[in-house]
Amino acid sequence: MSKHAAGNGTPSFEPPVEQPKPRRKRVVLADARAPVTVLRTVVELEEQTSYGEQLVRGLIREQLQTALRVAIPISVIFLAIPALLYFLPRLNDVTFAGVHLPWLLLGVMPFPLMFGAAYWFNHKAESHERAFVDMVEH
Repeated sequence: MSKHAAGNGTPSFEPPVEQPKPRRKRVVLADARAPVTVLRTVVELEEQTSYGEQLVRGLIREQLQTALRVAIPISVIFLAIPALLYFLPRLNDVTFAGVHLPWLLLGVMPFPLMFGAAYWFNHKAESHERAFVDMVEH
């Protein structure tokens, strides 16, 4: 029905339609089957306690060491190539398949080298992260 009755113009109100009550949900703070040490470690990380900070610092330290293991050798190689060509000018005349050695060393070699280094770094970084998650979860 509407607010107004059909013929007389006086308002008539319908009773409110009852909405079904939402079902109650059980809220669980933690999985009771999980080991206490896992829960404690997760809480330490979430609350950023000194132990949680120490765990995260350890992960960051491992990631930094991995980055340096990649960056230092690549930097040495990329700095050594021009120095090698400068101090041994005879290498400028060497050719492979009609291409001079300096072009190969400076224009071609960096790309597969950087791809390989990036692939290795990504693999190691993901490995460190998986180990960190496994340590937290177990």
